[in-house]
Order: sequence, then C-alpha cells, then structure tokens
Amino acid sequence: MKRRDFLAAAACAPLLACAGHSDPPLPPGELRGSGPDTGHRLRTHAFAAPAEVRSVPVLVIGAGIAGLSAGWKLQRAGFGEFLIAEMEREPGGNSRYGENAVSAYPIGGHYLPLPTRESTAVRELLADLGALQGDARAARPVYDEFLLCHTPQERLYKDGFWQEGLMPRLGVGAAERAQMARFQKRMAEFKEARDAHGRRAFALPVALSSQEAKWRDLDRITMRAWLLANGFDSAHLHWYVNYACRDDYGTDYGATSAWAGLHYYACRTGAAANAAADTVLTAPSGNGWIVKALAARLGNRLLPGATVFRLAQGRQGAEADVWLAAEQRAVRIKAERVIWSSPLFLLPYVAQGLPAAIANTVRAGSYAPWLVANLPLDALPADGLGASLAWDNMLYHGAGLGYVVATHQRVQIEPGPTVLTYYRALTDMEPVAARRKLLDASREDWARGILAELGRAHADLPRLTRRLDVFRHGHAMIRPLPGVITAAGRAALAQGWGRVQFAHADVSGLSLFEEANYQGVRAAEATLRQLSVRHSSSLS
Repeated sequence: MKRRDFLAAAACAPLLACAGHSDPPLPPGELRGSGPDTGHRLRTHAFAAPAEVRSVPVLVIGAGIAGLSAGWKLQRAGFGEFLIAEMEREPGGNSRYGENAVSAYPIGGHYLPLPTRESTAVRELLADLGALQGDARAARPVYDEFLLCHTPQERLYKDGFWQEGLMPRLGVGAAERAQMARFQKRMAEFKEARDAHGRRAFALPVALSSQEAKWRDLDRITMRAWLLANGFDSAHLHWYVNYACRDDYGTDYGATSAWAGLHYYACRTGAAANAAADTVLTAPSGNGWIVKALAARLGNRLLPGATVFRLAQGRQGAEADVWLAAEQRAVRIKAERVIWSSPLFLLPYVAQGLPAAIANTVRAGSYAPWLVANLPLDALPADGLGASLAWDNMLYHGAGLGYVVATHQRVQIEPGPTVLTYYRALTDMEPVAARRKLLDASREDWARGILAELGRAHADLPRLTRRLDVFRHGHAMIRPLPGVITAAGRAALAQGWGRVQFAHADVSGLSLFEEANYQGVRAAEATLRQLSVRHSSSLS
C-alpha cells in the first residue's frame, strides 16, 4: 500500500464507521475434515460383520506417504500381489491436494527440502518420478527446474512491512542480531557434528542419527529450555524458533523436545547442482504431485474409502475386517503379511492381541490438530510495503503460519487468479481442547478469523476472495514431546509385530515426509524378506 493510499484510508475510516459501514459478506465455501465420523466409529466398532472373504499376499493399511512408498517399493521389486486400503476418499494423508478451475493446491504438506545423502529412498523415488536427474547418489544432484521453488521463496510481515526471509530483521537491535548470528553458527556446527562412530548427531532418517547419550539426552528437555540454558533470550529469536517448531511439528517450542527442535535446523544438509541449499521442491499441489504419480501407478491396487476396523493374526496368517464406505458393507481380507502405514494411535482400537510394550508406546503419543484453508482469489493481493509477494508468506505473531501461493511456480507474463493456502497449527491450547474446537467451530467462524488475520497485511483480501474452504486435520501429526523420540518402546515398533510391519512416520516420532518414505520402504523390504524366507522354506 502506498503512503498516500494509507492516509486516505485512515481518513475515511471514521466516516465509514459513522455511516454504519459493515464488513463485506463472507465468501462461500465448505468445511471438511479427515474422516472424523468414520474414525470415531472405531472406538465402538459399530460396523456390520464381514459378508465376504478375500485373500491377498500383502495388505497395506493406509495410503499416506508411508503406504504409497511401501507400494512403490513393492512394485519396484517386481512384487504386485498387494492391496492398499485407505480410510479416506483419496490417498495422500498429510500430502493430499485439491484442484479447482484456477490451480491445484495443497491441503497438507506443501514442500520437500532437498533430500540429504542419507535419504536414499527419497532420492530414488524422486529419480524414478523424473524430479531428480542423473545419479541419485550424487552429492549435488540436478533437480527439475519446474519443481525448484522460484524466487522469492519466503518473506515475513512485521510492523507494516514485508522483509525477505523468515528470521526477523526489521526493528531488531544489535544485541539481538548478535544472538541470532551466534545461533546460526551453532546450528551450522550441529550440522557437521558426528559421534565416535562417525554417525551424524542429527540425521534424516532419524534412525541414522547418533545414539550417544550426549545427543539423546537433548530429548529430555524442551527447545525453549535449551535456548535459555545456552544464553539465547532474544524475543525475536524465540519467535523464530517457535515458528519452526509449530511449522514442522505442530507443537509450541515450550513443549517440543530440544532434540527435535535442533534436528529441524541441523539435519537439512541436502544440496543441488542447480539451486541454493535452502531451496525447496514444490508444485501448485504442494507434495500432491508425488501422491498423484504414485496413485496412478498403483491403479486398482489402491482401495479408497476402506476402513480397517479389526486386525488379527495367527499361525496361518493375518486377517483384517474392512468397511467399504461406497458399498456400505464389510469384507474380510486374509493376508500373509500386513504393513500398517496408518497413524499408530489407531492401533489399540483395531488390533487384537497387541503386545503391551507396543500398546503403551502408542497410547503415550500425543497428536497435533491442524487447520488448512484454501482461498481462491480473483487476483493476487497487493504487495504492500517492502519485499514482493513470495511463495511462502508469514505474519509475525500471527495465529497461523502464513500462506503459500499455489500459482507461484507458474511462468506467466500477466498475473491472474490464484489460490492462497493458509496453515494453522492449533498450539495455543491442549490438543484435546483444540480438536473439540475443530469439531465445534463453524466454517464461518474460521473464515472470519482467517480473513481478519491475513487482512492485517492485505486490506484487499476480502474483496478478492471468491470462496474459502476449510479442512480440519484432527490428528495431523505426532508431537515430539520430550522423551518421545528416545522412548524405549520405539525400537519395538521398528521390529514389527509378528506378521505386521509398522511403516508410519510415527515410528520415528517425527512427522516428516522423509520419515514416512523411509518407514514405508523399510517395511516393504522387511516384508519381501519375510515372504522370501517363507516361500523358500515351503519349497525345501
């Protein structure tokens, strides 16, 4: 907004108020969520008995990134005798997406950092999909230019101005700037830190990180406590670190494990031959382009609208009772092996005979509720003062985490309609209360709050918004509270349970794309080994 426009608006404001001026009507839209009705039925097992029995060698339960990655790995190994059952109407989990006449847009994860050298499964997947070109093991691979985030990548709105980057700079004194520089230097040191065995202190996947006590002990305290214990008391730095914890983990830094908080900064060592190290991979649909590609390959092996409400196993195999929403009936699926790639908190409601060690670890998990809103606009909002519109746009001390621009990756001469995707992790209350608010609040309540919040930076937003759709994620991600990542029972999850392999990101305690992909591939490889051993034994 130009200075003269600001003064004119300020002068008119009292006159409008006196004339009885009211806010414009809310744009239309809908309120959706991740299957709360079906999910809550699992508590009461209010499903009809199966009327049909089917058989398949491998059943994958859940079609988020972990389940899709498991299917991808099975197919890559030449094994096609599997089925993926997904409770929701569409696959993708936290990487789902939507589309309208203007653009595709995310309703979950919206980017992927350049994968580290340890993230071999992610690199192989990207190479298979054509996003990584050449040697997937190269130190600095070449990535598809259309997926590398175009500049400017991010900006921050503070005190009426937009600045480039996320770390606050405007209005920050010399002492605080010195703290920020010291913090960045410390994070750079953590990136290089290794233990006596040569393992990185903070690796991705988490399973490859150092097991030494000096590093694992960081999981006993919160990120906020670590900052204060190390002499970091800058209010702006604390906001910056808290934003990172809310953004990646849906958890306030006062409740986030210090190990997880430091991992956010220290694990990202990916590089590219054709981009800066902090560039991310993104598309209009966020990570939805990966979901779409994998789902297309799976074809009829993917069974959406299929809720597993009972899982049991015995000497002859495993069996799952599945509710088919479209047909309003249940079937029983018998399988030699099962890959559980759904959120682990569902296990105690479904699995019969679950070992106490696994059940206790799973029940101890706490999950962060999220809200995502998509706003189709007739045109891009006005830039305002300072830095130009970026892909990711954040508001200092905003209730939400800002918004991304779905059409940012387009190469176009004239800007036109677009879609903004707004994110909010409900970290200002306990998860149970936040989930209750998600269920009770109307779309109109959320819409008013979102427009008011973003209206701080974009006065023209209400006029430009043609609709506003709200999507609720009640159990979006596991919260990495102190003790979660290093919990003794977490190792048991990685070992599986009889004929069942656990493949969700929850196994590691961090809800990251790379973790979900790693766990899915690891579970698929373990399942293939088990099938090979069984078949070899039957032939001998």
